[in-house]
Amino acid sequence: MKAKRVIIVGGGASGLVAAITAARNGADVTIIEQKEKLGKKILSTGNGRCNLTNEYMEFECFRGDDTSVVSKVLEQFGYKDTVTFFEGLGVILKNRQGYFYPISDQASAILDVLCFEIRRLNICVVLEESVKAIQKNSGEFAVKTTKNTYTCDALILSTGGRAASVLGSDGSGYGLAKSFGHTLSPVVPALVQLVCAGKYFKLVSGVRTNATVKLFVNRECAAADTGELQLTNYGISGIPVFQVSRYAAKALYSKKMVFAEIDFLPTMTEEELRKFISVRKETHGNRLAEEFFIGMLNSKLAVMLLKEAYVPTHISVNEIREDKWDKLLELIKHFRTEVVDTNSFEQAQVCAGGVRTSEINVDTMESIFVENLYLTGELLDVDGICGGYNLHWAWATGHIAGKNAAKGK
Repeated sequence: MKAKRVIIVGGGASGLVAAITAARNGADVTIIEQKEKLGKKILSTGNGRCNLTNEYMEFECFRGDDTSVVSKVLEQFGYKDTVTFFEGLGVILKNRQGYFYPISDQASAILDVLCFEIRRLNICVVLEESVKAIQKNSGEFAVKTTKNTYTCDALILSTGGRAASVLGSDGSGYGLAKSFGHTLSPVVPALVQLVCAGKYFKLVSGVRTNATVKLFVNRECAAADTGELQLTNYGISGIPVFQVSRYAAKALYSKKMVFAEIDFLPTMTEEELRKFISVRKETHGNRLAEEFFIGMLNSKLAVMLLKEAYVPTHISVNEIREDKWDKLLELIKHFRTEVVDTNSFEQAQVCAGGVRTSEINVDTMESIFVENLYLTGELLDVDGICGGYNLHWAWATGHIAGKNAAKGK
């Protein structure tokens, strides 16, 4: 039987695994990538170390308008499958509290072994050509690029979303999917920094501190996370901010009111903090206000909180009125700031939104509208939290699509 011709549009994480899997299943595979090399975005993952999957791989680690599809994908390709796949390519992995990395801590190792396998399987790679249009006639796809037209029996769209377009994901795949009748959940930045109102952020720019961040949308708590918070001159960043950011982006897209509430001492309850402050005042009441929080809060953060409570930094601790202490305690445990925007797609690690998962056969990743058209990865309306989940989604959907695209006509 003549090998099935499969074209993958996009040479990122899901596209490379889709290509390898399709070729291993007997297909004649071509990858079309618009950048000058494959997998550029893989190199930036995990701060260059590539957290490629996670031992805790559950559907609640993923977000989207309809995440019911996630469990079915994970049943077909779980974290052990990712481990087996990359160990089979020669990568030794290390498990760091459930987070898997190459033992070399180099994302380049992951990309290198994928490219080695691409070459071993004689997969055709077309670089620096952007796909402008796709047509299907008589069961065959015609893929028109900036330079050529390619034909195939099955087509996999693995173009990514809009995050970090400089690395290749410029959102062009959405238009290609829509040309076949697919619809989108609004696409917004995710795993991204939040821009907040308030001039005080310039005072604390560069401060890093453990904190709990709660995100409120129209006065209801939409999400929360604890970890290292980074304060910037425009707002807030860090892992806990990234984890809640997709909810902020979606709410802002819908013109809803968004606030972040920060607990700067999450290891203490309010009552414990009040008692701690009371004892501390007895032993350090002779200190200046700006000195009182040394060893307890970052000094720049303490000065900012004092100013927000209208407490002069140069007065004695014993001179601070009780109502001012109440205000300080409130600011430490419930510091509220309005979120007015997110940083751009260029700063985002992934996107929230995309092709609606109800329009995909989750068992095969095939379009319900067009036979032999498959969609993978970030192009779909599924985004994961930090911790290797977005890369795992790419590997898993790429594997499923590649396997099924290679099947007979």
